[in-house]
Amino acid sequence: MRERLYGRNPVYEALRADRRRFYRLWVAEGAQVKGHLQLALRLAEGKGIALERLPRRRLDALVGHAHHQGVVLEASPYPYADLGAMLALAETRGEPPFVLLLDALQDPQNLATLLRTAEAVGVHGVLLPLRRTATVTPAVVNASSGAAEHLLVAQGNLAQAIDALHDAGAWVVGLEGSAEAALPDAVDLKGALALVVGSEGSGLRHLTRRKCDALMRLPMRGKIESLNAAAAGSVALYLAWQQRGWQ
Repeated sequence: MRERLYGRNPVYEALRADRRRFYRLWVAEGAQVKGHLQLALRLAEGKGIALERLPRRRLDALVGHAHHQGVVLEASPYPYADLGAMLALAETRGEPPFVLLLDALQDPQNLATLLRTAEAVGVHGVLLPLRRTATVTPAVVNASSGAAEHLLVAQGNLAQAIDALHDAGAWVVGLEGSAEAALPDAVDLKGALALVVGSEGSGLRHLTRRKCDALMRLPMRGKIESLNAAAAGSVALYLAWQQRGWQ
């Protein structure tokens, strides 16, 4: 089974991360070879990847008319990891674990935004449930600007993952807007941490919520009632990184 990644940044980041097998690189005839496309071509040449130039309409057909920016990369499926690899990465870096759990997030764009933020703040991994969730597709890789290629992402039973994180000494904090949830300055986000973001419509599922050690809400002073899952989760990730001394 193979996937087709597209877009200059995503293709470059996939080649740079080097976590997949790569088969062919297609570039649009007449495409300007500069910036990340130029860097991607150099990486592809170094890896011995076959290069083929095609009319732009052929590239359109390869990826269903997605916005490919003149480049498509045929690669093996996304390489999902596991929680053990995330904890090992934290240990290798000499840092307390910092993990993001997404409880049945269903919008691919929201997933991509959170993956991009998670990579930016240095989380050790992202956990997705086994069902009723957006997954890391080529569209998500594209929307994350390739950040997904550098992240450890796992799929599994979130309740069991939370138990394992507790065993590893992590404090599990669920993000929600209820009145009983504490404001960020009252929640310890500095040590081993698992931040849980719920789905767009219903928030945290009951079992997930019950397993959290603390609930946190973002203060709001405007007229809208809440931020969407991607915006709220991104703010929370940065608040956690700030408490951790930007380390």
